[in-house]
Amino acid sequence: MKELRTHPDGIHALDSGYGRPLLDAIHLVEHSGRVAVIDTGTNDSVPRVMEALAYLGLSVSAVDFVMLTHIHLDHAGGAGALMRACPEARLVVHPRGARHMADPSKLWAGSVAVYGEETARRLYGEIIPVAQERIIEAVDGCVIEMGGRRFEFLDTPGHARHHVCIFDHGARAFFTGDTFGLSYRELDVDGRPSVFPTTTPVQFDPQAMHASIDRLVAYQPTAMYLTHYSRVTEVPRLAADLHRLIDAHVAIAEAAVGEGVDRHRRIRAGLEALVDDECLRQGWPLDGAALRTLLEMDIELNAQGLGVWLDSR
Repeated sequence: MKELRTHPDGIHALDSGYGRPLLDAIHLVEHSGRVAVIDTGTNDSVPRVMEALAYLGLSVSAVDFVMLTHIHLDHAGGAGALMRACPEARLVVHPRGARHMADPSKLWAGSVAVYGEETARRLYGEIIPVAQERIIEAVDGCVIEMGGRRFEFLDTPGHARHHVCIFDHGARAFFTGDTFGLSYRELDVDGRPSVFPTTTPVQFDPQAMHASIDRLVAYQPTAMYLTHYSRVTEVPRLAADLHRLIDAHVAIAEAAVGEGVDRHRRIRAGLEALVDDECLRQGWPLDGAALRTLLEMDIELNAQGLGVWLDSR
């Protein structure tokens, strides 16, 4: 199955099909015939999950848990549909996100505010609620076991206040959602990954993001599994780059003058210059128009998030 890549310790990365290839990963953790699905993509991703399970020789009844790092719809839009397809699974989500999984009306309204009604419907479709009794609230430090394999949930704000990172004690690795940034395989240099922060609307908090990254690194993980996109190692180097780039984002936002559209354009211009500088620093194989195309959505959302952060201080 070309959309599925197997990593060590029974971890599989499935391309969700959201946006473009190698943008959005769903991770399946297989252990003793049981499965945890970490992040779900959108409703359109659910058939891919079913196909991946069949490819691995597993039935839907093997899925014990659907675990969400946070409830942004590229990570959680398909949760309700996947839970419907896996009737024995339980959904694990940050306490701040649990109520929105049971009643997604406000979650949908927030996405419409960011993307617009037409684009939100095209990207995500109908958001299906999950029965409250099937939801487990992942409070900070809670541990869930699956066939003897332990998953520890850490409250990791910075990208969003409803964000958890999941430490897989079996692999000694984290599933980081968006807390450990973005790392696109198209920008790898001889297998060496790079990373870039995501400051999307509406809850970016640079101080909290710095603290969350430090908390993850303190576990000395062997790898990080990012939703965008999958496995990276060299964790201390990437963490140092993230800290530097978060500070650079903040400096760009604070230096922007004007209001409304004018300020947004200035922030965007600053982020575009930062991307060009990082391209030279890291030696990325893409530059110019190709690099702009790859990072266009991230630059725009980061600029929007920085504007919201400025207005909230």
